[in-house]
Amino acid sequence: MSAQSPGPERRALHGVLLLDKPAGLTSNQALQRVKRLFNARKAGHTGSLDPLATGMLPICFGEATKLTAFLLDARKVYRVSARLGVSTDTGDADGTPTAEVERSSLDTAQIDAALAAMIGPIEQTPPMYSALKRGGKPLYVLARQGIVVPRQPRTVQIFDARRLGFDWPMLEFSVRCSKGTYIRTFVEDLARALRTLGHVAGLRRLAVEPFEESGMIPLDSLSERGAVGLEALDAALLPVDSALPHWPRLVVSAEACRRLAQGQAVAAEPSWPEGRVRLYSPEECLVGIGEVSVRRELLPRRIFPGLGPWC
Repeated sequence: MSAQSPGPERRALHGVLLLDKPAGLTSNQALQRVKRLFNARKAGHTGSLDPLATGMLPICFGEATKLTAFLLDARKVYRVSARLGVSTDTGDADGTPTAEVERSSLDTAQIDAALAAMIGPIEQTPPMYSALKRGGKPLYVLARQGIVVPRQPRTVQIFDARRLGFDWPMLEFSVRCSKGTYIRTFVEDLARALRTLGHVAGLRRLAVEPFEESGMIPLDSLSERGAVGLEALDAALLPVDSALPHWPRLVVSAEACRRLAQGQAVAAEPSWPEGRVRLYSPEECLVGIGEVSVRRELLPRRIFPGLGPWC
């Protein structure tokens, strides 16, 4: 038998794709499909969405994968459909109902007041059906075995929460929140404040700052682009630095580029602000991410040699 011929060589792409993830796929399954479509060598997503959830899943290619940690810290915006009166073991519609209560006499004023009371820093206990690990095992693995372990509450920030619609038992609302916020836990806590039960019936992530909803591309549309050709797919990619539009932008000398690429600090100019900055070569090529220290040194934090040559 002849050896099987290798497939086409994976491409070194650099950029960010705002995928509109469909329901029914894990974030990793969506990532792998996109990676195959683009025939990309390296890609990663920034912040998982449950299979039930749809919406924005930023996918970083090549050097942009070095920005995933910064996007994980970003604020998120969700549209939530909550089913009141019924709780499930997972906190969402994929779980098994565990309890049910009769119809409540809730009105919109009570709901609005409860949502307003949850704006600000709140304490959340991570659900058992989550990817947090205990003893090297994700909590959801233990939960499926019927094992419940203590979880430490943690503080998250709710920046905005407002009702969009209500017709018992369905409540629609939007929420803008910090990283690490569990929407399932938010819905359960909200239902408790309303003296009822509840679970997530539907969830859509509308935005991951700084990216807005209008930039999302559905998986089906990507497949259509792929049928046209790789150039049509590549046109969907945003530049690497699109993830950091509000960071100060510094143009550094060719010599500074060379030293930063070697992991060396360079002297900061008097006009440069302290903190994290985007670094560009004299040719306007993105060099990486730096930080101007209180000692007035420019320190390399993430360098992007794949975007060169610039040194």
